Amino acid sequence: MNTPREIDAAVAGAREAMQGFAAAFNAEDREAMQRRWLHFPHVRFHSDRVTVMETPDDFSSSVWERTGEAQGWARTGWDYVEVIDAGPTKVHFRVQFTRFRSDGSPIGSYKSLYIVTLKDGRWGIQGRSSWADKG
Repeated sequence: MNTPREIDAAVAGAREAMQGFAAAFNAEDREAMQRRWLHFPHVRFHSDRVTVMETPDDFSSSVWERTGEAQGWARTGWDYVEVIDAGPTKVHFRVQFTRFRSDGSPIGSYKSLYIVTLKDGRWGIQGRSSWADKG
């Protein structure tokens, strides 16, 4: 049985990974994404397809290319990050994020599910499912 203290620690570690991911994503810091904030294999459900990034070298972000739905992208911010369920080594978050242009106007807001896991002694995002076309 998991104690409340174990669950609280898991949620805190997973939230730190969510914040680190957002900061690295906005900084377009590929190395931080690959080595610190994501776990691999990494699975993403998006645009009517499933992308599996087996290794850190497979990581890519079409948002950084600023094409299609992400044209004009400057940054992304969390609207909310809510715990759905948590255990000592895995936390599920219901989130919504908004993409913004450099002038602060929103491009769009997207509901998502993020799965954050404790692996090799660190918390990282291992799975994402969103309604966003790019990301």
